[in-house]
Amino acid sequence: MKKFLALALAGVLSLGLLAGCTNGGNPTPGAGSSSSAGSSGGSAEALNVAVFYYNYADVYISSVRNYMDEKLTTLGVQFQNYDGGGNQTTQSEQIATAITNGVGLLIVNIVENSSDDAAQNAADAAKAAGIPIIFFNRDFGAEVIKSYDKAAFVGTDAPEAGHMQGEMIANYLLADYDTYDLNGDGIISYVMFKGQEANVEAEYRTQYAVEDADAILVGAGKQPLSFYDAGNANKYLVDQNGNWSAAAATEYMDTVLAQYNEANKNMIELVIANNDDMASGAISSLQAKGYNTGEEGAPVIPVFGVDAIESAKQLIAEGKMTGTIMQDAAGMADTICALVANIQAGADLMANTAAYNVDADVAKIRVPYGIYTGE
Repeated sequence: MKKFLALALAGVLSLGLLAGCTNGGNPTPGAGSSSSAGSSGGSAEALNVAVFYYNYADVYISSVRNYMDEKLTTLGVQFQNYDGGGNQTTQSEQIATAITNGVGLLIVNIVENSSDDAAQNAADAAKAAGIPIIFFNRDFGAEVIKSYDKAAFVGTDAPEAGHMQGEMIANYLLADYDTYDLNGDGIISYVMFKGQEANVEAEYRTQYAVEDADAILVGAGKQPLSFYDAGNANKYLVDQNGNWSAAAATEYMDTVLAQYNEANKNMIELVIANNDDMASGAISSLQAKGYNTGEEGAPVIPVFGVDAIESAKQLIAEGKMTGTIMQDAAGMADTICALVANIQAGADLMANTAAYNVDADVAKIRVPYGIYTGE
């Protein structure tokens, strides 16, 4: 691994990527990144932290970044933010550069988590340099964390979002089932927007949102949900770019509604999305057809997302979106910064975490989800 790291660093240096970021190759300075920021009362040199985000374009991740900037500034550490731009090679180069430049702590929102390789490489690089590493948000196998005693993960219990969404959907439908069954066939037809193939969160949300909703519906004497397109064996539409984007959902939904609509008596009766951005994209398409406009008396197709970002909360308040699962951006930033404070104080990375929801056999902290319907 040391040989690999040395080669990677040489490649980075030869390419002139010392700044290590997309958008011109420049990292984004944190509010506490100046040479004097983060010092208090003449204390020793501030801890130097590098924070790597998988993609600034992700709305939820942007929320985490805003909270993190605030918390790290309050802690008084020096920090530098890096945008991976959804490219694992870019992020790996950024990590190598930060280590070469003498960073004291890595905080990594890994780009690629369909396998453990990228996270393991980052952990190995941190271990070779003798510095701690905190992964967050995008989960992977426990063995990565177990491989290094100065590694930890802060995220969620990935299946929990799917379970909560399935429960929320079923209970909402059962409250007024006949209204949502537009063609009166006794079955609710749905579309599922999946953010990314092989992503842990996307896999569980896609699976359990439907499985759990079906279990509740069948238990109440109703038919299970039915994917609108019988020819689609996957029973989802995936963002082919892996960006979980509103644009992808709008494009898909425009195509779907051209064929599946009330005039053809096969209208989509429910929208399930792995995140709020895709939910909002589906809503934009529905609004172009006169649905979910928020106007009194306008027809509404139930739309559910995940994250509870501010724009989704606003859509819910306006009656354009039905509900979402809250992924606590502030709570995630707070938890990460509690670990940063441990390193800052010279304590073990996982010190003072007894009150957190920590996995039994590995240094992974789970920040709980919550149901949000605006009520």
